[in-house]
Amino acid sequence: MDNLTHTLVGLAAAKAGLERLSFGATAVCLVAANSPDSDIAALAGGRWYYLEHHRGITHSIVGTLALALFVPLLFYACERAGARLRRRTPRARLKGLVLASLVVSATHPLLDWTNSYGLRPWLPWSGEWYYGDLVFIVDPWLWLALGGASFLATTHTRWRVAAWSALALFLAAAIVFALPRTGATHAKLVAALWLAGVVAFAATRYFRPALTGSRAAPAAALALVVAYWGALAVLHARAENAAGDTARTVAARGGESLLRVAAMPRLADPTGWLVVFETDRAHYRHELSLTDEGATTAPERFPKLRDAEAELVERGRRTREDARVFLGFARFPAARLTQRGCTAETVLQLADLRFTEPGASNRRGGSFSLEIPVATDP
Repeated sequence: MDNLTHTLVGLAAAKAGLERLSFGATAVCLVAANSPDSDIAALAGGRWYYLEHHRGITHSIVGTLALALFVPLLFYACERAGARLRRRTPRARLKGLVLASLVVSATHPLLDWTNSYGLRPWLPWSGEWYYGDLVFIVDPWLWLALGGASFLATTHTRWRVAAWSALALFLAAAIVFALPRTGATHAKLVAALWLAGVVAFAATRYFRPALTGSRAAPAAALALVVAYWGALAVLHARAENAAGDTARTVAARGGESLLRVAAMPRLADPTGWLVVFETDRAHYRHELSLTDEGATTAPERFPKLRDAEAELVERGRRTREDARVFLGFARFPAARLTQRGCTAETVLQLADLRFTEPGASNRRGGSFSLEIPVATDP
């Protein structure tokens, strides 16, 4: 998930009661909620180094546990050193800090598991990826629930009201103006409901000021997130059933053997799913809607390379670092050979069908597509 969501989860958890465990527990919760994303340091190694190590060891059980202990220990040591310099009694309680950090740190890999990017919990022993396929990597409904509850719990002063208002305006502008450009379905309805939710939280803060500082709102928001996941799990099961029916029909029609099917969430639309399935001869990709009796777009077919062409992919894996990293990451790697340029250069196009398709530009495909020039025999 995005770091705003992780931060809001940490803040909501603190305000729901963890802040009572020790002085500084709120700060520890905010840092611990984001600490696994310290792997952003891998960007220094370049695009492919980052792709290989993002959601790696820092998101594993071992790495998350190590960070969950390191953060409170560091805060505790710094607080005691500061207290000694100021000649006052230290206020932080190590046990409380560690407990708060352990609880909040566990939410990070859990949140990341819920989307289709996935994570590798068993590193360093196993690099196998796991995918929850429940929530899109950015979810404005989580922002609304967690942000609104944290707003009610923290706005004791005018400057905090101003800060939250600025954040709400920024997110509202992104949802109103940027969301339609992403191709999200029902973008106008999503924007209207989201703005209505913001107004509702603002009205609650104005007419029920007694709720300010209450632990009830953030606790209810966290419970609502769990209920939201449960509802999405039901919808995901329906989407997978419908996707499986379509996949079996397509495979039978082409005389192919179905290997696997995945239904993945779309941005801000719990009823819309991206379906990717694999047969022994091809990958397929299409959209699925649960609001119109499972109506879908026609599956787009991406044939698998065979024989000598398939060997080009394996050669790339063995000889090129970017190809090795990409193919190790891709969940549904599709490949295509094409001619490009005035010299008719042969290019091997790779793409992870979760995010893009072969031939997508670098701007659209990012690290989820790759082009490899292929040397041809004279």
